[in-house]
Amino acid sequence: MSETMATATRSQWIRRISGHDAVIFYILISVIVISMVSVNYFASTLTVGFLLIQVVPVLLIAMPMALVIISGEIDLSVASTAGLTSAVMGVLWRDSGLDIGTVMALSLLIGVLCGAFNGFLITTLGLPSLAVTIGTLALYRGLALVVIGDQKVASFPKELTSFVLSKIGNTGIPVIMIFVLVVIAFFAVLLHFTPFGRGLYALGYSPQAATFVGVRVGHAKFWLFVATGVVSSMVGVFLTLRLASAGPDNGTGLELTVIAAVLLGGVSIFGGKGNILGVVGGVLLIGTLTYALRLAKVPETALIIVTGGLLVLSVVAPSLIAWGRERIRLRRVHQNFQRQGASGANSA
Repeated sequence: MSETMATATRSQWIRRISGHDAVIFYILISVIVISMVSVNYFASTLTVGFLLIQVVPVLLIAMPMALVIISGEIDLSVASTAGLTSAVMGVLWRDSGLDIGTVMALSLLIGVLCGAFNGFLITTLGLPSLAVTIGTLALYRGLALVVIGDQKVASFPKELTSFVLSKIGNTGIPVIMIFVLVVIAFFAVLLHFTPFGRGLYALGYSPQAATFVGVRVGHAKFWLFVATGVVSSMVGVFLTLRLASAGPDNGTGLELTVIAAVLLGGVSIFGGKGNILGVVGGVLLIGTLTYALRLAKVPETALIIVTGGLLVLSVVAPSLIAWGRERIRLRRVHQNFQRQGASGANSA
């Protein structure tokens, strides 16, 4: 009995160290080591600070986005929600006379409204999330232009910007990463240790089957889109304070990087598969790679190509791996049949 348990434990560890999550972190470590050796100024606490502060928006939005994609949906409006939040925050701070805490709280309500609107169209009217969020991507960005125009608001309290950019001692790690870790822990617990999270996997595999096992499909999807809206608004506030500037273009293009990181981290575009640890690895891998290329003075257009290439790879690679495994399995079955046929002929 103990030998059987030891074998099972050994097999479990082998699966863990050879699984997708582990491979992502192996590649991440390799990219870090290579960059430290070949890219000037990469191996410094200054790099740690700049790198982490740049991945904060992607890391935050990737958490609810992972749950949305696991459930079989997608949200392309996240960057536009962040931009609209920034625009509203700028106008409120400039014109309302409210204190900055109230302005930030009211700005976060934009995310609730945007996410609830997406959720209503998708769960109540039954529209596909891809079509809805492509539409609201343009709608929310257009509303941001209506709210603030093509101007910027840059008179935010300097102490808030200093706090957002502050570091923990001499480590180079931004203080804001403490908040990011809390958000990661929240979504990790929600996905992996609650009935709601486990139901999302069933929902991604089959909405009909999920309904039969007690998952409230419409309810779950609605609150997932509210979650992406709220976190996107948090990112809009963060970008505004970090840049000390509110504008309608804050967060532009962020959705591509978020989705690429989530899929690269092992979340299936078809739903029903993925975990938070892999998503964190995917975000850090893309962030580290792009930052190292920037330090190496690679043009921004090439960085967009790299992100797009990783997105395509993260979609195609799982299908290629599954196809290869199926070919190997069929070959083994064929070889077993041939052996059985040969042994039967020899016996006769």
